[in-house]
Amino acid sequence: MIQRAFLLGLIGLAFGAVAFAQKPAPAPSPGAALPTEKPPPLPRQGAGAELPRDKPPPLAPGERAARRAVSSGTGFVVAASRIMTNHHVIDGCAEVAARLPNGQEIPTRVLASDATRDLALLSTEADAGPILPFRGAGSYRRGEGVVTYGFPLAGLLSSGPTLTTGEISALAGLADNPRHLQISAPVQPGNSGGPLLDMRGQVVGVVVSKLNAGQVARQTGDIPQNVNFAVKHTEALEFLREQNVTPTNGPAEQAPRAADAVGEIAHPSTLFLRCLK
Repeated sequence: MIQRAFLLGLIGLAFGAVAFAQKPAPAPSPGAALPTEKPPPLPRQGAGAELPRDKPPPLAPGERAARRAVSSGTGFVVAASRIMTNHHVIDGCAEVAARLPNGQEIPTRVLASDATRDLALLSTEADAGPILPFRGAGSYRRGEGVVTYGFPLAGLLSSGPTLTTGEISALAGLADNPRHLQISAPVQPGNSGGPLLDMRGQVVGVVVSKLNAGQVARQTGDIPQNVNFAVKHTEALEFLREQNVTPTNGPAEQAPRAADAVGEIAHPSTLFLRCLK
């Protein structure tokens, strides 16, 4: 009973979605401390841990004023004119805009969304970029190197994409969630919905959440380090097939690459997303 209560407590300590929903906030004055984040509400039973959505930078002069940008995140191209992200990134959005690597912004519409898997599929009439290949086999290895690529903390960090590296730490997520991988690669609000790639440049997951280190420390007296989560690519592949989308699989014999080379593969296929209301 004690162990079960502790695990349920950790579920309540999980941060919300990393990618799309980063809400805009005024820039701090010089020398001022950054405000402390308020923890999100407890996730639904069995839903796992979502990352909080990033706050986007203010709209530039001349940009659409009819709707207000309330959050931002990441998506990536999974088929011609099809973009994958997290459900929590697009949830409640009246409109979702995607920014290409060349700076062009294109409109999208939500084709399908799965709250249980925390995945969503967007459609656009524009050329969203080259398709990112998925790993064909479903096996994962603890200690296997992985790369994240996305847009964390938009308006505070670089406006361009950020690459981080780490390893697969565990083959299940919070409270043994079988849909998730635990990873050590750092993620922040705004990473949600971005690709998790192996060292061949093939998608093995969709970044979804992180553990709230501050709340865990208050409960356990210790600060967890690099405890983050991604939806397994097998879940993403099943979701795509349910939407009659045929994914592209990378070759199994592909040689491993350096992290910067993996980033070059991800770059033209990874998009910055804005939630408009």
